[in-house]
Amino acid sequence: MTVKLAVTGKGGSGKTTIVKAFMHIFEEMYPEKSILLFDNDLTSELAHSFGLDIRNTIYGIRSGKHEYKTGIPEDMTKSEFIEWALEDIIVSVSENVDIIESWFVGSKDCRCPITKQINDAVYKLINRYDFVIFDCEFDLKYLNQLVDTEIDTTIIVANPTEESAHLAQRIKEFSAKHCAGNQLGVVINKVDNSKLSMLSELLRKYELDILGTIPYDSDLENHCADRESEVVKNAVKSFYSRLNLPQ
Repeated sequence: MTVKLAVTGKGGSGKTTIVKAFMHIFEEMYPEKSILLFDNDLTSELAHSFGLDIRNTIYGIRSGKHEYKTGIPEDMTKSEFIEWALEDIIVSVSENVDIIESWFVGSKDCRCPITKQINDAVYKLINRYDFVIFDCEFDLKYLNQLVDTEIDTTIIVANPTEESAHLAQRIKEFSAKHCAGNQLGVVINKVDNSKLSMLSELLRKYELDILGTIPYDSDLENHCADRESEVVKNAVKSFYSRLNLPQ
């Protein structure tokens, strides 16, 4: 059974660093399991953090602009072609970790057959993996436009500011219907211990369900490209037991 984790939030909040922290934790806990990193963020920062410039995307399949690695097999149905094309755009990060880029997604209001065909093909793809981590564009609505799938845990990444707390509340409202019955909460990133009292006031004001906090890591300034942080990974480990994920 596939475990699905979605990480949402405003750009610059630290989503990519947290996605990579979860990836490393899953690798450590379950070294034999397969992991799919699903980059649903238009910035493609997750791929860039691995030094990858991925140009072949799910949108490219939909728009017919994708350049395939091999010749297109003959005598396939449209659904078979889309499933084959998805396989063609997956990029291997390590032995057990793959990444795929969605980029733009079609509106569910579109009644063209390819919308459902892509939804079905993506659903089949993600359910082949043991773990899928979605790096989302702002909230779950954008991901839901691409694929209908149940998310076990959704994390909204926010920073310890008034503006970010207010935005986290909005993201929670937008995402709630797409993860009904499953875990949805906030992780406060880049926390300065000297401002914990201010943080407590913000949490009370916006009634946010806090799953955990992550301290500010100044070393990330030296790892701005790869978004790797032991501080973040250790912080995630400290609240991991609260999450609706395999323990």
